Amino acid sequence: MKNPAFIQSKIYSLSDLQRQIIRWKLLGKTMAFTNGCFDILHEGHIYSLSQAASEADVLIVGVNADDSVRKLKGPTRPVNSQASRSLLLASLLMVDAVIIFEEDTPLELISSLLPDVLVKGGDYTLDQIVGAKEVIANGGRVVINPIVEGFSTTSTLAKLGKG
Repeated sequence: MKNPAFIQSKIYSLSDLQRQIIRWKLLGKTMAFTNGCFDILHEGHIYSLSQAASEADVLIVGVNADDSVRKLKGPTRPVNSQASRSLLLASLLMVDAVIIFEEDTPLELISSLLPDVLVKGGDYTLDQIVGAKEVIANGGRVVINPIVEGFSTTSTLAKLGKG
């Protein structure tokens, strides 16, 4: 599969993704959802995405929009634009769909997609995970994957003298 147009086709608007989810469900596919800034892709991201992909047939990745990243990480972030971050994520084999969200949290997005599995990496508890109540109330489950120590965008920027 060397068609670069295929990569771009994995980046969805909300309405297009909702239609695609209906098609996947008709095929009996289960959906996992995870989200993040994914500013500079690193080994920790790849591990987390691979783990999330193993939880269902389809992996949907929510990407914080540029303004959302600035609110979360500060005025010098993101390093890479939302278009660039989305394209890189869409190029990964384990990612089936990418969607950018503008809000500070993905709650509205999760509530509208209602994935079968919500996957979050980190030291969260179930009650701290945005969208967990909604997914569980819909019959889904929540998975918390461990973080790979030593890999973060912040530490990468610090090594470059930019953080």
